[in-house]
Amino acid sequence: MAFIFRWLMRISSALVLLAVALFLLAYYFASRSLPEFNAETTVAGISAPVEIVRDNSNVPHIFGDTDADVFFGMGYAHAQDRLWQMTLLRRTVQGRLSELFGERTVKIDTLLRRFDLYNLAVSSVDAQDAETRAALEAYAAGVNAWLGEVNKGALGRGAPEMWLFNHPIAPWQPADSIAIIKLMALDLNGQISAEVLRARTSLMLPADRVQDILPDAPGEGIAALPQYAELVRDVPKYAANTRQPDDPLSPVSSFALAGASNAFVAGPTRSATGSTILANDPHLKLTAPSVWYLARLEIETGGVIGATIPGVPFILSGRSSNVGWGITSAYVDDLDVYLEELNPDNPNQYRTPSGWKDFERRESIVAIKDAPALTIDLLWTENGPVLPPDQYDLGTIRPALHVTSVNWTALDPADTSLSAAYGIMKARNVQGAITAAEDYVAPAMNLMLADRNSIAMQTMGALPERDVNHQSKGRLPTYGYLAENRWKGVFPYDINPRYLDPEGGIIGNTNNKTIDREFPYHVTYDWGDTQRINRWRRLMQSREVHTRESFIEAQLDTVSFTARALLPLIGADLWFTGEAAAEGSIERKRQDALELLAEWNGEMNEHQPEPLIYAAWVRELQDRLIRDDLGPLADEFTHVEPLFIERVYRDISGASAWCDVVQSAPQETCTDIARAALDDAIVWISETYGPDLQSLRWGDAHMATQDHTVLGTTRVLNWFVNIRQSTSGGDNTMMRGRTKGTGAQPFQNVHAAGYRGVYDFADPDSSVFIISTGQSGHPLSRYYDDQGELWRRGEYIPMSLDPALARAAAVGITHLLPE
Repeated sequence: MAFIFRWLMRISSALVLLAVALFLLAYYFASRSLPEFNAETTVAGISAPVEIVRDNSNVPHIFGDTDADVFFGMGYAHAQDRLWQMTLLRRTVQGRLSELFGERTVKIDTLLRRFDLYNLAVSSVDAQDAETRAALEAYAAGVNAWLGEVNKGALGRGAPEMWLFNHPIAPWQPADSIAIIKLMALDLNGQISAEVLRARTSLMLPADRVQDILPDAPGEGIAALPQYAELVRDVPKYAANTRQPDDPLSPVSSFALAGASNAFVAGPTRSATGSTILANDPHLKLTAPSVWYLARLEIETGGVIGATIPGVPFILSGRSSNVGWGITSAYVDDLDVYLEELNPDNPNQYRTPSGWKDFERRESIVAIKDAPALTIDLLWTENGPVLPPDQYDLGTIRPALHVTSVNWTALDPADTSLSAAYGIMKARNVQGAITAAEDYVAPAMNLMLADRNSIAMQTMGALPERDVNHQSKGRLPTYGYLAENRWKGVFPYDINPRYLDPEGGIIGNTNNKTIDREFPYHVTYDWGDTQRINRWRRLMQSREVHTRESFIEAQLDTVSFTARALLPLIGADLWFTGEAAAEGSIERKRQDALELLAEWNGEMNEHQPEPLIYAAWVRELQDRLIRDDLGPLADEFTHVEPLFIERVYRDISGASAWCDVVQSAPQETCTDIARAALDDAIVWISETYGPDLQSLRWGDAHMATQDHTVLGTTRVLNWFVNIRQSTSGGDNTMMRGRTKGTGAQPFQNVHAAGYRGVYDFADPDSSVFIISTGQSGHPLSRYYDDQGELWRRGEYIPMSLDPALARAAAVGITHLLPE
């Protein structure tokens, strides 16, 4: 027995030692790609020495003799910290993910090949002005210089992920940067999803009920649209979708998770200091590392500091010594879905206003890891690329002998958006930035601007010019062969909404409706926000003048205007009306929940139970209201639509009809539905988080899921690469944390402000900014998540253009010397 025991101990010890050895070996190879910031390196491609000073938060401050040298340094720094992220973005837009990930990503690759964004980016390089081309070429040279250092010094292939997904890295090209902006346009655009969902809903409901569940933003209404069945013949009332679960690598977003943001600015008359203040927090999918990367560039026009996207050399939200700028998604209706009729005698032709025409056709080969390559036919019509029926649920709204195509401003082969971005960086004042933004194409943005004495908001991006007789005003898929449904081009820049130094002294945008004009000058019908704007207005009007601190307070505000507006409506006949109920019964729990909500001020605080009770209640309420009318289509309404619930409980245009369950004999009232939904919510909460309502925490449900897009679902590794944090806020608060809306944890925070910045021109060096993770994309780096806890707590780091401050607390200085 002792003999067996000794050998078991020896074997166990050997296994433990082997495990430790393997861990140490893996750590060694992974750590090889951690860059050394205190270095002096000779490189080709610069005209004079370049200095990259890493401040205490690892923000690179880049100095050089020429703009080209500075952008070289930017490429070098981006590649040092985010090489894997950059190459993954490039592979995504090229439609080449399957070379690494196999059949998992074939559908993503085929979609990107059909949009052809990368080839459009290649053709757009020559459309840039000379200075922008030079900047892109210098940036690419900087990236490639770091790739050379990785190869020369055996620096762990540049990133730990490269050991798991080994592949050669092609040199960076100027087109790669343009392609990443086009990829962001795809990520921010939810118009295809919006058109398809409206069409599917229209097939199920009468027109007035469609207006309830898919309401327009408050303001002047529009003429009644025809029903989809009236526009398009022979479409089934309901067709099940064929979509697969969303993949973290997919750049496609539903309308509910399309881009969002807040930006607001105060002029000298509304600032306590007599100068201007600007705040911006663009909202995107939360990932680890963040989409954003902080940087400071010292170009010929002066210092510029703010948020960049790895792979793109320019500051997209930030400030110079003269101008500050922020961005919000403009929700411009810059895309239309078309139904292209096939020639029944020749499926290689489609119908046009002048007759049958051959598709523009090109073959494309998708290489797939561990599987045979796939050859696909890329088809284009006069309107745009043809998309397959299993993408965006297009097959559910497509009649027989038709295919679907899209026309989209981002498909411009001469896209000068990056020239505009560079011009905004160099602008000396607000008017100069507005002029520079004229060259911007996509994705459409609201550009918030401030210099020391002036403020403005300018919508930048191409606005399609539709025919006044367009059948659906761009809101539903229409026949592509009808001339009235086709675009006539794009409107001139002067048509874009612009607000310059308004009398009230404050401008803001929360993706809300910015202008009310008749079609076709309308900009869009599908605005991104009808709720946060109300809270923002209250915060701005509660003070006669503002400070940097009051702007920070507004940026971090977690009070839900939606909760304050809806709870008195849905609970009007429930407050304090319950009879005596036994402890632990559903009736007693309902009373306890109502008592908690009656005393609640609407603050979506992570430490309180009320936000979770409220969120679960309205979620169950909407499902009960729509399930019997929409059937399985109700699953597509993943997020609560506050205007819909308000219309129902105020009985606007007979909307209270939603409360009656058509398929049941009794006639239910809205109070009945509210009571039953609250009971549903309490049961769900008890099963998921426990029965004690007082001990609930909203933050347990509203966890920020900053997950690694590739390794985030891999066991063991996910503990090292994912960043999970309890957060306040919600779908409709200023500190917005958009919930997932689906699955077993529907309230996870998956879409939020990955970057926050506040720029004060009375004291520019007191300006502050933060990103949601850290500067590094390397999980072993101390800078992988060091800003994450600051971000969660609502704290910031300094945003100074003083070189002495950067050098004083530098964690490393890299000197690049010309060969």
